[in-house]
Amino acid sequence: MNIKRIGLAFITLTLCACVFTAKAQQKAEAEFHSFSASDAVNYALKNSVQVRNALLDIQAQRQQNKEITASALPQITANGSATYNPNVAVQSIPDFISLSTYGVLIKNNVKDGNGNPIKSPTDIGLLNIGFGAKYAGNASVSLNQLLFDGQVFVGLQARAAAIKNKVLAADVTREQIKANVYKIYYQLVVGKRQIGSLDANIDRYEKLLHDTKEIFKNGFAEKLDVDKVQVQLINLQTQKLKSQNQIEAGTEGLKFLMNMPLQDNLVLTDTLSDEELKSGILSAEYTYGDRKEVQQLKTLMDLGKYNIKRYQLSKLPTVSLGANYGENGQWQTFDNFFKGPYFSSSFIALRVSVSLFDGGAKNAKKAQATIDLKKLENNMEQLKLSIDNDVSQSRIQMTTALSTMDAQKRNIDLAQQVYNSTKLKYEQGLGSNQEISTAQADLVTAQNNYYSSLYDAIIAKINFLSAAGTL
Repeated sequence: MNIKRIGLAFITLTLCACVFTAKAQQKAEAEFHSFSASDAVNYALKNSVQVRNALLDIQAQRQQNKEITASALPQITANGSATYNPNVAVQSIPDFISLSTYGVLIKNNVKDGNGNPIKSPTDIGLLNIGFGAKYAGNASVSLNQLLFDGQVFVGLQARAAAIKNKVLAADVTREQIKANVYKIYYQLVVGKRQIGSLDANIDRYEKLLHDTKEIFKNGFAEKLDVDKVQVQLINLQTQKLKSQNQIEAGTEGLKFLMNMPLQDNLVLTDTLSDEELKSGILSAEYTYGDRKEVQQLKTLMDLGKYNIKRYQLSKLPTVSLGANYGENGQWQTFDNFFKGPYFSSSFIALRVSVSLFDGGAKNAKKAQATIDLKKLENNMEQLKLSIDNDVSQSRIQMTTALSTMDAQKRNIDLAQQVYNSTKLKYEQGLGSNQEISTAQADLVTAQNNYYSSLYDAIIAKINFLSAAGTL
């Protein structure tokens, strides 16, 4: 029994040691990052799986371009074979030897032993002949060169546009990640500013609670007054805890978006002033060409035109050059594989292929490509309208948020003055606990409204810069 207990204890200690070692190793591997907003964006663009996959798409397109190029280059093939026929195939054919012999005899009027002219029999029989030998060898080299194929010709022309399309697709992915990183980053910055205001409010309420308790002890306040302040203090502490949890969750979300290990430590170094938020946003101009989506759609339209051209040129003849040189031989013994004889054969051919009738398939494919191009043109019109709407909406939201932010900032100053005056009256015994609680609550409300408008302004500015293609 004691041995079992000792064994169990040993296993427990071993497991604990393993867990401790794993945690210690995990902490040792964790890195510390002190990032500005631009640092966070650069880290995300470097490590994002979506960006890495988009870059791989570019590499894949380059390989596809090489495949297209290869179809226009000479195709050289070497072939060789060695054959052993244990039983050579036998075929039965008319006995042409006897037939030829009778023909010669008849032609020369040869008579049989009875003096009668020789006649050819009606059934001359069959010969069983084996075609081939027990051993055969063959080696050849062939060349095929495409001289003209309309579809390949267009494919060569479209290579640069295909690469550009993949590059712009990667840029679109980068822009989306960049906007999301900025939004979360600056929301966390504002959240930390809000925590600072909550700390100041909690300090004021703790001081008010202490003073109210002292007044209650001296008989100049009711227990209800103490309880009210206590409730408001707990509400503020709960709000702070909730805000801290939101910041922690937001930081983890930012790490995930950046593809940063969650065990790493991330510290945000940037701050955001009201002046920086207002700088040049409402007067900024924009052009459609600055948007990566517009550039990509233009490239897709170019590829659509190449597609139409491809089906147009597919009606032209296809011209290619072919050549072949080979050596072959057949023998009854294996030694001849090395001694021969081998017999040479070769040819050079110019091939022309013309489609005379395909049932209208090429015309149908061209019509489909034309329709697809028209859809892309419609998408371009829709995208431009969408950009106009996004810029307009974000400007309106920005104007509203900035106006609200300025008003709430003035309201904070006014609420602070009211609180200071009410507190002074309360300390001099000229005001009530209800008045100072109301003044404090108004101050907290003004601060919350200010930070809410600040959140809205950040999102609106990032949305505007994204819509204008200048983020």
